[in-house]
Amino acid sequence: MSFLRKMLPVLLLGTILGVLLSIGGNVLAEKEAAKNAASLPLEDLRAFSEIFGQIKSAYVEEVSDHDLLENAIKGMLSGLDPHSSYLDEKAFKDLQEGTRGEFGGLGIEVGMEDGFIKIVAPIDDTPAFRAGVQSGDLVIRLDGKPVKGMSLSDAVKIMRGKPGTDIVLTIVREEGNMPFKVKITRAIIKVVSVKQRMLEPGYGYVRIASFQSRTGASLNEALDKLKKENKDDVLKGLVLDLRNNPGGLLNAAVAVSDAFLTSGLIVYTEGRVENSKMRFKAKPGDSIKGAPIVVLINGGSASASEIVAGALQDQKRAVIMGQQSFGKGSVQTVLPNNNGGAIKLTTARYFTPAGRSIQAKGITPDVALTKLKLEKIGGDFEPVKESDLGKHLENTDDKAESKGADANGIEKDYPLNEALNLLKGINILNK
Repeated sequence: MSFLRKMLPVLLLGTILGVLLSIGGNVLAEKEAAKNAASLPLEDLRAFSEIFGQIKSAYVEEVSDHDLLENAIKGMLSGLDPHSSYLDEKAFKDLQEGTRGEFGGLGIEVGMEDGFIKIVAPIDDTPAFRAGVQSGDLVIRLDGKPVKGMSLSDAVKIMRGKPGTDIVLTIVREEGNMPFKVKITRAIIKVVSVKQRMLEPGYGYVRIASFQSRTGASLNEALDKLKKENKDDVLKGLVLDLRNNPGGLLNAAVAVSDAFLTSGLIVYTEGRVENSKMRFKAKPGDSIKGAPIVVLINGGSASASEIVAGALQDQKRAVIMGQQSFGKGSVQTVLPNNNGGAIKLTTARYFTPAGRSIQAKGITPDVALTKLKLEKIGGDFEPVKESDLGKHLENTDDKAESKGADANGIEKDYPLNEALNLLKGINILNK
C-alpha cells in the first residue's frame, strides 16, 4: 500500500483549504523522524538549547516550555513556504469542517505576505464578499490588533468566531492612498459549490465557487438540470466560471475535469517521496457530448481551479478566457499528531497533462481579457498571485511557459458575454 494511500488521502489545494487530509500515517512519520534524528546537526541543536534557556531565564515574562516549543514548531513550518503551518487541535477541527463546505467565519481565502494577510479571493455569497473584500487586499489589522508578527493560523483563529459577532479589518488596497476599515459580521459559511443557469437556449452556464467533496456530483446534477431546461436535451455550449475560485479538494478538481474528458491524463504530482507521485486519468464519457466549453479564470483562480483549466487546455477540450491565474501548484499534506493537532506540510508539486508546472506562474488564458475595466480591481493593480507570496516554491519546469462572481445578468458581466459570443462563433465554424 502506498504512503499516501495508507494515510487515507483527501487531496486539497488552496491557501487554507488547499491541503491533503490524511488520517493515520503516524507510525511512518515516527519511523522517518527516528531515522532523521541520527543525522541532526549537533551544533544547531546546541544553539537551539542555548536560546531556549536564555528565553526561559531572561524574557520579561515567564514562558512555559509548552508555549516555547509550540512556537518553535510554528516558526519551523512557516519558514518553509506560505502554505506549510502548524495546526493545533482546534485549527485542525476547523480545517476538517471547512472541507465539508460549512464553517464559521468571514468567507475569505487568505495567505501571508511579509507578515501580513493577503486576500486570495472572497468566497461567493459570504460576509466578506458582501462587504466588498477583494482579491489582492492586504489586511494589516484585525480588530485594531496589528497582524505583523502573527502566524497565519493565529490570524485565522481571530477571524473565525461565534456567528453574529463582528470583526473590523483594516485593509490596504493598491489603488488607495490610505488604509480603510471594513466591518464584517461573522456567519456560518455554507459554501454553495456549484450554481447553474441557462444563458440562452442551448447555452449553459456553470459557476464553481470552490472544490468540495460533493462538487463532482453537484456538477453532474447541474448539467442534468441544464439539459432538461434545454428543449433538445443537448447543450450547444457551456461556460464554466472558475473566477475567484481559490481551490479546494484535488479529487473534486479531477472529477470536474473528468466530466468533460473521455481519456488521457488530468493531472499528476511529484515529490521527494517516491510514493507521493500520483497520476489521475480520465474515464470514458463526456457529460455534454463534446459541446464546446469556455472556461473563465482570473487572478483569484487558484490550485484546483488551475488543475481543471490546465487539464482542459492541454487536452484541447476548452478555450481558457480571462486573466493569468494565481499560480499555486503545490500539494499540502496534513499529518495528524498525537497531541490532537497536525502539521500542514508541502509535499509535492502538481503538473498539467503536458507536463507544465504552474507553480508561481499560473495558467495563461488562450483569450486574454487583461485590460477590461470590469475585470480589474482598480487602476493598473493586478491581483496577488502565488509568485507574490514570500518563500513561495520556485517553478522547476524551465519549459513551462475583478471579480468573477455569478453575475445577476450577462449584460453586466462583459467576460461572460464574450464567452457566450465565442461559443456561438465556434458553433458557426463547426457547421
